[in-house]
Parts: sequence; C-alpha cells; structure tokens
Amino acid sequence: MPRISAATVADHRANQHAALLEAAREILAAEGVHALTPAAVGARIGLARSSVYRYFASTADILAQLVEDAFPRWSARLRAAIAPAGPDDSLPGRIRTYGRAALDFVGSPDYALIPALQAIGLPGECRGRVDEMHGALIAPLADALREAGADHPALRAELAWGVLRAGARRLMPDAAAHDPAAHNPAAHDPVAHDPAAHDAAAHDPVAHDPAAHDPEPAATADDIIEITLDVLARTLR
Repeated sequence: MPRISAATVADHRANQHAALLEAAREILAAEGVHALTPAAVGARIGLARSSVYRYFASTADILAQLVEDAFPRWSARLRAAIAPAGPDDSLPGRIRTYGRAALDFVGSPDYALIPALQAIGLPGECRGRVDEMHGALIAPLADALREAGADHPALRAELAWGVLRAGARRLMPDAAAHDPAAHNPAAHDPVAHDPAAHDAAAHDPVAHDPAAHDPEPAATADDIIEITLDVLARTLR
C-alpha cells in the first residue's frame, strides 16, 4: 500500500493529482504533446505508471483535465481584469486591461495547451467542453460590450479575440514548435497548392520589388503587446 503523505486518503489523492497535473503542464510546455504520456507524467514525480492510471486514462484524458484546471482560472482572471475597477474604469481602459491579461496567458505554461489540442484528436464530448470553456474566456469581453450598448457584442468579442491570438503568436513564435501542422504550413495554405496563384504572382510588380521584401525592424515583446492592445482598442471603439 502506498505511503499516505496527508491527513486523509482523500487529501493524499488530491495532492497527488495536483502534483501530476503540474508535472503534465511542465512536460507539455517543455517537450510538447508527443512527450505527454501517463508514464512520463508519473516518472516525473516518482509514481509508478500503474498508479498514474488511477488518475489519467490516456494522454487525451490528461489534456482534458489540464483544460478543466486551466481555463476556469484564466476565465476568472479575465473577468476580474475587465471589471469596472482600478484607476481607469472607462471601457477602453478595461478592454486594455483585459487584453493584457489575455496576453499574459501566452507566457504561462498553460499556453502549451493550444497547439496540443490542435495536434491530438479529442473525443467529441471533450472537444465540445473545450469549445464551451474557450467561450468562457471571451464571455467577459462580450458582457462588457453588451453593458456598454454595443451591437452584436458576442461577434465583436470573438473577432477581437482573433486580434489577441495574432499578438500571442507574435509573442510566442515557438509555441507552435510542437504542433505537427506547424512543420508543414503549406498543407493548410490553399495558395501553396494553386498554380494560378503562383502565375498571378509572376505578374505582380510588388513580388519583384526588392524594397517590398525589406524586413521591418524586429518588434520587441513590449512593442507587440502595446501594438496588439492598440489594435484591440481600435477594433472595439
């Protein structure tokens, strides 16, 4: 019988479960979804694989539980960020605070869930739950827009989330490194497989203008955050 390291068996199991989730987060962030297995998670905290299966049935189950752990935390954080409080409780100020909190998500180990969920096939009910919780991240923004009298607040919030996702990709360009689709972007780019598109490019003067390909100065993380928040605010004004 395993040694109990808490006051009760229930507390012991809760502590082990929390330790396993933290180990799973670390593996996912550092090595990607293909390194995430019940055995690897157990090995990280010195727990036998047979014991790990009391908590996780599969890699998909690990991901589902990580989502259940992470998304409510971030939803609460985003709702607090956009609440009318603080030195600037105007709607634009609250939107910027919400946007900054959303971008903080990128720098957290939880962000590795995004490419992981894209890379692995979850059961239908799990996918539905992920979509539901993803909606919970956007809901605080939609609610604030609705209270301000904006038309189509849910649509505006969904489109604004796209701005934040674009900023997030610029902040963490390596975040897709563990996403198999990222290694073959042409597979998802219809232009890459359209000969007519390449023929059109041959007659595009911009395509042959060296100045058009001059790289712009690299943006710092602070630049990306501020520009993303500026675009977000303009999108929702």
